[in-house]
Formats: sequence, C-alpha cells, structure tokens
Amino acid sequence: MTDKRIESMDQFRGYAVAAMFLVNFLGGFAVIHLLLKHHNTFCSYADTIMPQFFFAVGLSLRLALLKRIERDGPPSAYRRAVTRGLSLALVGVLVYHLDGHYESWAELRALGIVGFFRESFWTSPFQALVHIAVTTVWILPVTARSARVRIAFAVGSGLLHLGLSRWFWYDLLHEKHVIDGGLLGFLSWTIPTIAGTLAYDLLVGRGPAKAFRPFLVHGAWLMALGYGMACLTNGGVLAAPPFVPPWHPSDIWTMSQRAGAVSYMTFSAGLSLAIFALFVWGTDLRGHKSVIFDTLGKNALAAYIIHILVQSAMAGFLPDDAPLWWALLMFVLFFGLTYRITRYLNERQMFLRL
Repeated sequence: MTDKRIESMDQFRGYAVAAMFLVNFLGGFAVIHLLLKHHNTFCSYADTIMPQFFFAVGLSLRLALLKRIERDGPPSAYRRAVTRGLSLALVGVLVYHLDGHYESWAELRALGIVGFFRESFWTSPFQALVHIAVTTVWILPVTARSARVRIAFAVGSGLLHLGLSRWFWYDLLHEKHVIDGGLLGFLSWTIPTIAGTLAYDLLVGRGPAKAFRPFLVHGAWLMALGYGMACLTNGGVLAAPPFVPPWHPSDIWTMSQRAGAVSYMTFSAGLSLAIFALFVWGTDLRGHKSVIFDTLGKNALAAYIIHILVQSAMAGFLPDDAPLWWALLMFVLFFGLTYRITRYLNERQMFLRL
C-alpha cells in the first residue's frame, strides 16, 4: 500500500465530473447529438459517464478502507465507512428530494406511513449520490477481501439483478419510470464499483508501467462480455453495438441505464478501465496533468452539488429548442461558473468529503 497520492485517480475522477457536466447540461437541447443524451434503449456516450463515477468510487473506497483498517483497526474502519455511506445517502435525498407533492393536509394524511414509503422513493431520490451510498454499503463486506471474493460478489450481485429483473423488476421499473436502476440499482452498480477496487490493486501492486497493458486487455474483455450479453436480447440476436441506436425491441439484456442492465454495467466497467488506463499512461507515466481535471477531481462531491445549483439557476434561459450557438454559449458560462466556484473552494482548502 502507498501513501503517495495517485494522480491518475484525481485526473480520471475530474474527467468523469467534466464529462457529466457536458452531458447533463447539453443533453436537454434538441439540437445536440443523440450520443450526448440518455435514451434507455442503447448505450450512448452519456450513459457511460455515471459508471465511471462508480469505478472511481471503487478505486477510492479500496484505498481508504485498507488504510483505515491498517491505522485504526477493522471495527473503526467499517463503522466509519457505514457512517459515510449513510451520510452520503442523506445528502443525496436532500439534493434530489422525495417523490410526491401534496396540496392539502388531507392528501398528506391519506397517504399514511405505509403510503409515504411506498410512493416517495421510486424516482427522485435514487440518483447518483444515493446509488453510490447504497452500493458502497452493499459491497463493504468484501471491499477489503481478496480479488476472487470481490469478483464472485460482483457476479453474484449481477445474477441476482438478472433474476429479479426477469421475475418482476424490469416491468415494474418501466411502470414507475425509475432513474439509473431505481431501488435495486445497487445490485448492478456493484459491477463497475468492484472493477474499480480491482484496478486499484493492479495499479498499486504492479505499478503504472506494468498495469497499463493489463488495464487495456481486461477492459477490452469486459466490453466484449457486456456486448455479448446484449446479444442475448430477444432470445439471441446480433444486437446493435454500443453507441448505435437499436434495431430490435428492448428487454432485460438491453444496455439500458434506466434498467441498470447487467450488460450495460459490464460494458461500461470495461470502458472505464480502458479510459483509466489512458490516464495512468498520460499522468503517472508521462507526467501530463489537466488543471481542470485536477480541480474537479480533488473536490468532486462539491463540484457535483455546485453544478446542480448553477444549472438550476440558469434553467429559465435554456429552452429545449434553442439553436446550437446558444446551447454552447450557455454551456461555456455554466462550466466556467461551476469550475471557478470549485477552484475557489480548493484554493481555500474547503473540500467536501464524507
């Protein structure tokens, strides 16, 4: 284990944050290319960004947990990790809000306690931060275990997600219009997160120079496996490859972010690994760093929350049918404001971490 900061992790995390800004902001304009939008029927570029966050979370979680176990012992380390996960979930609920809007006391009273829990958590709360929180708590028992145990846990979680999807969940999540996999999304979000923990082991164990090639090989293998699973769609057909609109109906094998499909998560984990390899090569081996990625990567949670506030403040000036020049101009303004506020916090050592 190393105490030296791994620069490629910050750069990769910063890239994921910047890419999220891009797709979240521009994806709402009609004039923007379909690959920068979420479609839920195939894997677009926009769909690959959120799994990269989970991959980055896996990198950091493995690093932090091993250090705390070594320094404070397992009970303290796991207690802190659980507290962090629950705190992040609370922050997420505060940021995203609960489902439902009630105009009168009679409506709210009629909802009741059972109705509150049945109706309030389908869509709005279960977005990125809450998914990260639930997933990290879910994988915590195996995060410090061997690679074999973690891989088995990821495979088991994926199979459980497939089984529940075939039984009832796939139909229900479309009925409820869930986001990013909904209540059971943590099962498949486990795949890119566990991939991140394995990447950390490879990087620290072999060093950047010897880890670079295996990253690319394993990334390609996972991408091929994810696409292979997608070809099980509709009883087994040649599925549209990633980034290409589908020519077949969707089912549980379709690469869908809304469904949190296992095929989508597996492909995206492989892509995350390949992209991380490029940052290992460029940053750890060649010494190249982006100031923008560094700023965003070192204060990712703050940057995430700030981007929501800035975009919300600009929402009244972002009509869906705006021309391309307006969309790009507004994006530059949005990105600049978000980046500058994040940098201001960094310069004053104000880092938002849980």
